[in-house]
Amino acid sequence: MSLDFDKMGGLIPAVIQDTVTRKVLMVGFMNQDAYQKTCETRQVTFFSRTKNRLWTKGEESGNFLDVDEILADCDSDTLLIMARPRGPVCHTGSDTCFGEVNTRGTAFLDYLQKFIQRRKEEMPEGSYTTHLFSKGINRMAQKVGEEAVETVIEAKDNNNDLFIGEAADLVYHLIVLLTAKGFSLDDVAAKLESRHK
Repeated sequence: MSLDFDKMGGLIPAVIQDTVTRKVLMVGFMNQDAYQKTCETRQVTFFSRTKNRLWTKGEESGNFLDVDEILADCDSDTLLIMARPRGPVCHTGSDTCFGEVNTRGTAFLDYLQKFIQRRKEEMPEGSYTTHLFSKGINRMAQKVGEEAVETVIEAKDNNNDLFIGEAADLVYHLIVLLTAKGFSLDDVAAKLESRHK
């Protein structure tokens, strides 16, 4: 990736965004060395203007930012870095430097769906998801039915942990089935939204 470090005197802004929640976590500056180190270590490293040195986020707190993807803007003078935080990002103890709570919640479902899509494309050996895709639509649909029945059974009992576990199994298998059929949770959400109106 060719970046324009000259425009701002050797520095470019780097916006750090949570891969899962899509929340903006923080903004910092990188010089060429910080960018190279970030690419090599897959941990966000900035150039600290106050310390006048490279600074890896989390080097003191242990709350590193593990890099998933690095994107440059259309002018090649700003970076968007998709990362997974290992803890609170802000020095104040806040989840983000903007005071926002960065809970994964349902945002994790989008991440999971993309992960399942990658499994479908790559079909790595030993993966349960690969196993499901290799068995075909009928088996995937059967698994959704089985998990739905198990969820209903656990709903009638008083063990909330088992109920939530079965509901999670149901959602996972439904996402696998949707992916196999060429659909996504966005398609389900669009249908629900059209009914809500």
